[in-house]
Amino acid sequence: MLDAVLVRRNASLKVKITVKSIVALCVIIGAVALPQLVHLALGQPGGVQWLPMYLPVLVGGCLLGPVWGLGVGILSPAVSFAITSAWGNPMPIAARLPYMMAELGVFALVTGLFSKKISENKWFAFPAVLLAQFSGRAVFLVLTAVFQSVSTLKFTAVWSQVQAGGLGLFIQALIVPFIIIGLQTLAAKDKDE
Repeated sequence: MLDAVLVRRNASLKVKITVKSIVALCVIIGAVALPQLVHLALGQPGGVQWLPMYLPVLVGGCLLGPVWGLGVGILSPAVSFAITSAWGNPMPIAARLPYMMAELGVFALVTGLFSKKISENKWFAFPAVLLAQFSGRAVFLVLTAVFQSVSTLKFTAVWSQVQAGGLGLFIQALIVPFIIIGLQTLAAKDKDE
């Protein structure tokens, strides 16, 4: 979606990279900060139920496209882990980190694949988010099942977490498309002026 705006403005490659870098940085900051706020307000169960890191990553994929989105999806949990480890309370936990990097990478990659369609028709944000959520969760479950013999993260525990996060995913499936639709509307107004 962001590509369409930058092309419309005849932005140079340097400007495109700069803008995408800034947006990617903002998404990663949001993906690190939002879970901290939710954990402060609701504790660890709040994070499992509301999945706050997922929201900025889904938005980032829609805005940045598949390549930059994939990068944001992979980096968000890694940066969060690095920062929160320095405070002595790593989030996500080390055992879950590679799975979450894969899951959020898929989230952002899939929404990113819809980015061009979303710039043409903002309503594509709904199927983009739903397909991303389904794909990301499926990858997480499959990886957990495949590697459970060598990981402390067990499939039954992950399955219960997936079930606990159902409401959070449902709410994000509504909120994220409306965020994208709002941003698309703002971009369209800018085009008209």
